[in-house]
Amino acid sequence: MQPQDTSVQYSRWDDVSMGAVSSTEEASGWERLSGKLCSGKLGVAMKVLGGVAAFWVIYILGYITGYFIHKCK
Repeated sequence: MQPQDTSVQYSRWDDVSMGAVSSTEEASGWERLSGKLCSGKLGVAMKVLGGVAAFWVIYILGYITGYFIHKCK
Protein backbone atom coordinates (compact mmCIF):
# COMPACT_ATOMS: atom_id res chain seq x y z
CA MET A 1 0.00 0.00 0.00
CA GLN A 2 1.11 3.52 -0.74
CA PRO A 3 0.95 6.22 1.93
CA GLN A 4 -1.72 8.87 1.46
CA ASP A 5 -0.71 12.32 0.39
CA THR A 6 -1.29 14.50 3.46
CA SER A 7 -0.27 17.80 1.87
CA VAL A 8 -3.71 18.35 0.31
CA GLN A 9 -6.33 19.55 2.75
CA TYR A 10 -9.93 20.43 2.12
CA SER A 11 -11.95 22.74 4.26
CA ARG A 12 -15.66 23.09 3.62
CA TRP A 13 -15.56 26.51 5.30
CA ASP A 14 -13.44 28.08 2.56
CA ASP A 15 -16.47 29.18 0.54
CA VAL A 16 -18.75 30.10 3.42
CA SER A 17 -19.16 33.74 4.27
CA MET A 18 -20.58 34.40 7.71
CA GLY A 19 -22.96 37.22 6.84
CA ALA A 20 -20.35 39.34 5.12
CA VAL A 21 -20.56 40.19 1.45
CA SER A 22 -17.27 40.17 -0.34
CA SER A 23 -16.27 43.15 -2.43
CA THR A 24 -16.69 41.17 -5.65
CA GLU A 25 -20.32 40.29 -4.91
CA GLU A 26 -23.21 42.72 -4.96
CA ALA A 27 -25.64 42.27 -2.07
CA SER A 28 -29.24 41.76 -3.03
CA GLY A 29 -31.87 44.22 -1.88
CA TRP A 30 -33.18 41.83 0.78
CA GLU A 31 -29.70 41.24 2.19
CA ARG A 32 -29.04 44.97 2.46
CA LEU A 33 -32.44 45.63 4.04
CA SER A 34 -32.13 42.81 6.55
CA GLY A 35 -28.59 43.91 7.36
CA LYS A 36 -29.85 47.37 8.29
CA LEU A 37 -32.98 46.27 10.13
CA CYS A 38 -31.46 43.39 12.11
CA SER A 39 -28.23 44.84 13.43
CA GLY A 40 -27.11 47.72 15.57
CA LYS A 41 -29.38 50.13 17.41
CA LEU A 42 -32.00 50.04 14.69
CA GLY A 43 -32.11 46.24 14.92
CA VAL A 44 -32.65 46.35 18.68
CA ALA A 45 -35.40 48.96 18.26
CA MET A 46 -37.12 46.85 15.59
CA LYS A 47 -37.03 43.76 17.83
CA VAL A 48 -38.46 45.70 20.77
CA LEU A 49 -41.24 47.19 18.62
CA GLY A 50 -42.00 43.75 17.18
CA GLY A 51 -42.24 42.28 20.67
CA VAL A 52 -44.56 45.04 21.87
CA ALA A 53 -46.76 44.65 18.78
CA ALA A 54 -46.91 40.87 19.25
CA PHE A 55 -47.87 41.36 22.91
CA TRP A 56 -50.79 43.64 22.03
CA VAL A 57 -52.03 41.36 19.25
CA ILE A 58 -52.04 38.36 21.59
CA TYR A 59 -53.65 40.44 24.37
CA ILE A 60 -56.47 41.66 22.12
CA LEU A 61 -57.12 38.20 20.69
CA GLY A 62 -57.26 36.78 24.21
CA TYR A 63 -59.62 39.51 25.35
CA ILE A 64 -62.00 38.93 22.44
CA THR A 65 -61.85 35.16 22.87
CA GLY A 66 -62.48 35.44 26.63
CA TYR A 67 -65.39 37.79 26.03
CA PHE A 68 -67.19 35.35 23.77
CA ILE A 69 -66.38 32.29 25.88
CA HIS A 70 -67.57 33.84 29.17
CA LYS A 71 -70.45 35.88 27.78
CA CYS A 72 -73.61 35.55 29.82
CA LYS A 73 -76.42 33.73 28.06
